[in-house]
Formats: sequence, C-alpha cells, structure tokens
Amino acid sequence: MTKVHLLPRQALAGRVQLDEDDADDWRFLRRPALLGFVALAGVALGASLTSSPFKLEMPGTWFFGVPSQPGTTSTAFLLFGLVAVYGGLVLLMRVWVGLARALTRRGGVPIKYLWLILGLWIIPMLVIAPIFSRDVFSYAAQGEMVSRHINPYNYGPFTLGAGPYVSPVDPLWGNTPAPYGPLFLMIDGFLASASLHHAIVTVIFLRLLSVAGVALIAWCIPKLARAYGRDAGPVFVLSVLNPLVVLTLVGAAHNDAIMIGLLLAGITAAKSKHPVWGVVLCALAAAIKAPAGLGVLYVGWEWMGAGLSLRQRIRPLVTAGLIALGILAALSLVSGLGWGWVGNLETPGTVRSWLAPATGIGMLLSTIAHAVGLTGVSSTAVLSVTRVIGLLGAGAAAVYLLINSERIGALRALGLSLLLFVVLGPVVQPWYLTWGILLLAPIAGRYLRSLIIALSVASPFIGLPGGRTLLDQLIHANPLSVALALVVLLGVLLAPLGHWSTAWRWSAEELDSEDRATSAPLAAG
Repeated sequence: MTKVHLLPRQALAGRVQLDEDDADDWRFLRRPALLGFVALAGVALGASLTSSPFKLEMPGTWFFGVPSQPGTTSTAFLLFGLVAVYGGLVLLMRVWVGLARALTRRGGVPIKYLWLILGLWIIPMLVIAPIFSRDVFSYAAQGEMVSRHINPYNYGPFTLGAGPYVSPVDPLWGNTPAPYGPLFLMIDGFLASASLHHAIVTVIFLRLLSVAGVALIAWCIPKLARAYGRDAGPVFVLSVLNPLVVLTLVGAAHNDAIMIGLLLAGITAAKSKHPVWGVVLCALAAAIKAPAGLGVLYVGWEWMGAGLSLRQRIRPLVTAGLIALGILAALSLVSGLGWGWVGNLETPGTVRSWLAPATGIGMLLSTIAHAVGLTGVSSTAVLSVTRVIGLLGAGAAAVYLLINSERIGALRALGLSLLLFVVLGPVVQPWYLTWGILLLAPIAGRYLRSLIIALSVASPFIGLPGGRTLLDQLIHANPLSVALALVVLLGVLLAPLGHWSTAWRWSAEELDSEDRATSAPLAAG
C-alpha cells in the first residue's frame, strides 16, 4: 500500500508518495518540529516585548523584556506583540493537530523523535519570563518563607516584607496562606536556599522543576498507551506535545506538572502490577496538590483485580488509604509545616471567573437579583450556594464513575472525574485542564480526542490574558495598523501548511477501531 506524507524539503503544500520500503523514513517530522518551534518562538517574542499583557511588567522580575524602572513601559510594540503571540498560538494549534492526525494515519513512530520535538518546543519557553500567570512568583515567595522558617500555611507571602520575592506576588495572594502540600513546600524551600535566596534564580529552579515533571509525564505516557493497546506516537502528541503542557506547565512553571507526573507514575506502577508503589506515588502527588489523591482511591479500588463486589473492595481501599495517610502524615511531620494545607484548599476559590460555570452562574444570579431590586441578596451567599452545588454534582458524578469504572475503564473514569472537578469547581484555569487531559489521552477514542482537542485549542485563547488588551488596541489603534495585524493573523490561519496540518477533524474510519478498545483495570496486566 502507498502512503501520502510530507517531507521537509517540499513546498509548504507539497505531497509525495511513500513506498512501503520507506516505512522507517520519519524525516517528515522535521517540518512540524520546526513549524512548532517557530510558532512558540513567536509567542516568546511577542510576550517578551515591554508592555506585554502576557507576563508581569515589573522591574527586576527577569533578565530582559521588563522595564528597568517603574513607569518606563512603552506601548509602541504592544499591537505587534499581541499579533506575534496570537499568531504563534494559531500556528501552534494547526501544527499540533496536524501532527497528531498524521501519526494516527501512520503508526509506529519511534518515541525518541517525539522526545526531540518536545525538547525543541520547550526551548523558547525556557528563556523567557514566566508567561500567562504570576503563580510561580508566589511559589518562590513561599519557598523563601519555608527557608526562613515561616510557615506558609499560617501566613501569606507579604509576611516577608518588602523585597524582590514579595514585589512580584499578585496582591490577591499576598496575605493568603498556601494551599499546596508539604512535599511541594519542602522542595520549594530547598530551591530557595539552593538559589542563595536570589528571587530570579529561585523562579528558574521552579521552572526546571516543572520541566522535570513534564519529563516524567513524557516517560509514563508511552508506557500507559502501550499497556492499553494504543499506538504511543499519537498519544504522546495528544498529551505531552499538547499546547497547554508547553505553554502553561513549562512557560508558566506551574507545580501541576510535577503533580501530574507523579500521579501518572503511580497509575503506571499500578498498571504494571505494583499497586503499593502506585499508592505511594499517588500519595506523593497529593502531597504536591490535593486533587491527585483521587489516584489513591482508584489504585485501591482496582488493587485486587476485576469482578469484585463492593464489599471485597473495601479492604484494599482502606489499605491504600492508610498507606497514603501515613505518607502524608510523615511529610507533614518531617517538613514541620503540619496539616494547615488541608484547611487552605479553598484558597483558589478566591478568584471569581466567568469561565467557571458554578461561579459564572452565581455571579449572573446575583446580578439579576440586584437588577430586579433584591438588594438584600448577598453575592457571596449566592456564589457559595452555586459553588457547593457544582462540587456536589462533580462529587456525585465521581462516585458514579468509580463504581462503574470496571465497565467505563478505570483510567477513563479517573480522568473524567478530574475534569469534572475542574469544570464544576469554583475556578477554571487552563492548566487545571491538564489533570484530566493527560490521563484521558492514553485511552482516548474519537469523542474523547475531540474533547481534548477542543479544550486544548480553546483554552489558550479564552483563558489566558491579553484578549481585553487586544480589544482595546483594536478600538484605539491606527486603523491601518489594525487592518495589517488582522491580515497577518488571517494569513497565519489560512497559510497552506500541507494536507495533514490543515485537517481539524478526526476521521471516523481511522478511529472506530480505537473506540472499540476497552480500558483494562489499573491493576490488570
């Protein structure tokens, strides 16, 4: 049979015939690798210009691209920067979706080539200031607190007083205690000490920690894919090369990377018939961020295999819970920080965002109530009710998925549960979506793939900052400049990149066989 694919030396829209004798020729991967790098370099360039809305504009927060003194920013290149960032995002999405579909059509790609693409793609994210979020500056300040023997579970970063660790922290979190587990804060404190208490170096170390988490994810994903009888290549692209992973876990240096890495390592260990190690690793993931504790529950549920009654599952569930509790207790004791993080888990709910349905509905209802004259209705009370309803709905769905996980598939049930807790939770952040996406990718059929792609493509545009600034610029900027910017973005969207990289729909014929594959229990061989 003859296969069609692209080679890097051909024109952008070029197509060549590949004979069966060339089945090991993977040179066509050079093009998406380079195009993805160009896209991310565009994002990095646009985000690094002064007055960029995609990073923190504050002196002393990075080596370049930030004002040297307060109040010295310029808006001269703002429109260009916005075009570079959004143009890069559009190009990255096209390349990513095209690469995933290309490898779905042609299986068996050596994972080492995809590792090289991952390494190439994260380079632009390593050299620029943290983008799309200021959270890493809060991490750094909390690490400095730990290194100074100040408990972040009791105090916020502003306790440190004025200084380079405190200035970049978002005022929203300045007096807010940390909601992260003791393992993360222990590592965080160590990194602050290892940096010799240099704020920027601490941020660099935290980004490298996130890169280590992504590397752990990249190591686990192919193993899980093969364990479930899937071709590891398309799964690797769908998950590890996912734009959300590169942009938010590396670019923004979120600690979700190390949490998901440990969670996937635990699930992989359980799938390899090492449930005790699975519980240990999932417990360590929960000691980074609490949502990973669901992994302990699923490993315990599947510990003894399939076909068991609820009563027969109680003992392994209790065993898994006790092991995890012992690990968390030991870490809380050794760190000297205690259990304060449990009481701080509601901290992210401080943010009010229309992107979270439970929060958006609450704000809408309170607005309507005030509009019709019900001034006695408290916005905070309405929000509390809608958020509790959302969490109860997610909890009920999670229980249903757990009980029916043998029929649904344990990994699918766990991934959907994490997604539901994000979508129905108090706040939805783009990087939170990676919790479920990375777990669902190894077993994703047609519909789950479509869901993963839709979430991954839409989130960077509607969930990351810059959109409001872009609209302001379009209204107030020179009309000719705006027209030129729109032409550039349209050109990036429509430029012929080749057949595989302009296809945005999955072929039903290609995916039907994967939809029929069932997910085995976590503890099965």
